[in-house]
Amino acid sequence: MHLQLQVLPFQTLQQLPCSFNFPPRQHKDVTIKGSHSRHPSVSVKSLPRRVFLQLMGFSPISLCIYPLFAAPMQDMNEPEVIRTLKLSGGVRIQEIIEGEGREARDGDYVQVNYVCRRSNGYFVHSTVDQFSGESSPVTLPLDENQIIKGLKDVLTGMKVGGKRRALIPPSVGYINENLKPIPDEFGPRRSLLSHAKEPLIFEVQLLKIL
Repeated sequence: MHLQLQVLPFQTLQQLPCSFNFPPRQHKDVTIKGSHSRHPSVSVKSLPRRVFLQLMGFSPISLCIYPLFAAPMQDMNEPEVIRTLKLSGGVRIQEIIEGEGREARDGDYVQVNYVCRRSNGYFVHSTVDQFSGESSPVTLPLDENQIIKGLKDVLTGMKVGGKRRALIPPSVGYINENLKPIPDEFGPRRSLLSHAKEPLIFEVQLLKIL
């Protein structure tokens, strides 16, 4: 058996019998006699439950249609979904900002800012100072013989102002120590190369196509 629910208008709800209707009760007189005959007796009448509820601000009608007065549900915007593109080399790319203008192609020189992290989120290196916010962009050729292939695949097709996040497996990462980008300072350089055999997360922003 299938049941169909239908929302009724307010006027119809007022005419429906309410499950909170209370049967009429007879008034009872309660007589309180004083302890001394010189005090007059006091007569108190008990109130029916319906009258008591109305005095307290409730009514059977309001109790029946109480759900109608619930706060309306707020419209919830659907969260923005960032799709992940997997390339043939195993690189996974997320397009954060698309950018504008022409796309970077093989052989171009590009100027970028980037942040490099381990796959567990730990910081490795960045062209943007974490404390001052000052940046030192690097210029990279889109040539897999000079930069790590995974990053070259990420930068190819980007537009100026665009921003991408990518997970780069070690097979297309720092397969040798001469590939860019790599920091000049000994400490950051050593830290980066010590994680060369594990997946790395690069977040890059394309500033210029030279």
